[in-house]
Amino acid sequence: MSGRPFIPGLALGRMLYEEAARPIIEGIVPSASYAAALIGYGSDVMGFDSERSTDHNWGPRFQVFLSADVAAACAGLLDEALRKGLPHLFHGFETSFSEPDPMDNGTQMPDPGGADGVNHLIEITTIDECLRRYLGRDMRTPFSLTDWLVLPDERLLELTAGAVFHDPRGELAAVRAALSDCPRDVWVYKLACQWRRIAQQESFVGRCAEAGDVMGMHVVTARIVRDCMKLAFLQDRAYAPYEKWLGSAFARLRSSAALSPLLTDALQARDFRDIERSLTGAYGMLAEMQNALGITGRIDPAPRMFFGRPYQVIQADRFANALLGAIASEELRAITVRIGAIDQFIDSPDYIENVAMYEKTRVLFR
Repeated sequence: MSGRPFIPGLALGRMLYEEAARPIIEGIVPSASYAAALIGYGSDVMGFDSERSTDHNWGPRFQVFLSADVAAACAGLLDEALRKGLPHLFHGFETSFSEPDPMDNGTQMPDPGGADGVNHLIEITTIDECLRRYLGRDMRTPFSLTDWLVLPDERLLELTAGAVFHDPRGELAAVRAALSDCPRDVWVYKLACQWRRIAQQESFVGRCAEAGDVMGMHVVTARIVRDCMKLAFLQDRAYAPYEKWLGSAFARLRSSAALSPLLTDALQARDFRDIERSLTGAYGMLAEMQNALGITGRIDPAPRMFFGRPYQVIQADRFANALLGAIASEELRAITVRIGAIDQFIDSPDYIENVAMYEKTRVLFR
């Protein structure tokens, strides 16, 4: 760990742009012809970075977005000007980095740089290139409802989190606004399928306990807690990040103050009845929040026995079925297997990070 004061990456990126990079950029391209922002990968984009983050793929950085014709004419000149013009140290942080390590997922480490300039982390790109990198498509063709189902929340969050530093024509802001919220029927479909996930597992905690399978009981409990957290993100119309930051982002939701103690108790409890009490309490809160959204008629949030067996559930299918009935889109109503959007049933990073797979998975929703 360094002794220098830590500066969060979003603030550091803005400072680099304003204090050091902007004069260099505008010596090459006019102020009105580019946008600058820090979006995309990284804990800094979501505001979860710390001193620990500074050891790799983190530093004074941002993106410069040019139009396609300006990029073709000026990207190389701009890159070279930044290499020569940026300081090697900026507020105590190195601006130069190693080349991407092909054996370590392209990891880049802070590097002192040399006399020929700095190997900076300022990405020079276009909005379309950025969208193709993160989503496998651009915005020139309108999204169908099924298109939304193959785009992982994690990727949509990366494009809509962070901060815009300069956007005189508003083009970047317009793209971010368009991606920040899915259409109403897609949202309702995802809510229904998330309740369905809970319905598929809610009785298993009691059944595992009854069978003496303590490990299985805790595994199922953890799965249900994760699904409850994901449901809370959906109810808040917020994109969920990948696992490392799921709890941190959940803590920012409006419902977290009430839900977190119950979900934490469920994870920490050793006795089935204590787990059951915490989970049914969480189910009841989620049910009341679902009712408050006004998508369906009111559904009784009280727990009940699972087909006469001695363990309580919410019977989450009641919510799933009611929500499915509130979908107007024939395109979505025609999906017979209620699996939800792609990251409601696939969470492998090898899938999420391979944008070429997104289009291939459309067949699952036919």
